[in-house]
Amino acid sequence: MSISENWSQVRTRVAAAAAAAGRPVDSVRIVAVSKTFPASSAQAAYDAGARVLGENRVQEALPKIEALPGDAEWHLIGHLQTNKARLAIGRFSLIHSVDSVRLANELQRQAERQELVQPILLQVDVAGEDTKSGFAPAELTAAARDIARLERLHLEGLMTIGPPVDDPEDARWVFRRLRELRDGLRQDLPDAAWLELSMGMTHDFEAAIQEGATLVRVGRAIFGERTAGAGAAPPLAAHR
Repeated sequence: MSISENWSQVRTRVAAAAAAAGRPVDSVRIVAVSKTFPASSAQAAYDAGARVLGENRVQEALPKIEALPGDAEWHLIGHLQTNKARLAIGRFSLIHSVDSVRLANELQRQAERQELVQPILLQVDVAGEDTKSGFAPAELTAAARDIARLERLHLEGLMTIGPPVDDPEDARWVFRRLRELRDGLRQDLPDAAWLELSMGMTHDFEAAIQEGATLVRVGRAIFGERTAGAGAAPPLAAHR
């Protein structure tokens, strides 16, 4: 199937999951994750109607950002090293993966240099997996309080990655817990927005939507299977 057909199917699945949860379809945005695919694939998703695109690595994202039309909204969803903060700041509409106070402080410093405000999410390792980045739930409130003081960062919500399970229902508790953590932060730090819950990917986004996801990060169901060792291909010519 083509990327356009895949996009249509994903939209249908998202709409059905939202309806099952009694939510309006427009309360959930699809982040089309184009990592390892060339800019031509990202362009095909854009042409099909995707307006929010996600990348894991800053250096792979930047050529694609230049290649696609200027109204495409880019999100950084992968782990961000502190020494790459200067490359990321101001280039992404939303950074999902702020996973330490140290990283937040560096983003603040770079945002001050560029005199801009950077929207961010805090990544939470709800499932407690050693292989995942993110704040432990027990340390989240204290970290959020520290980060909320950084005037150049705009806290918009939380992000998590579900555990690798065969049955998406087995990941539901992680999504429910993230929503509960977000609701608690709304009480503790009411001045922050706390609007977004980034959770759910190709295999489990329906369960995430039913638990309150506002952003679902979908790659494989839109772009197809990634080949082992795949990397970024040369971008299209820029046409902003």
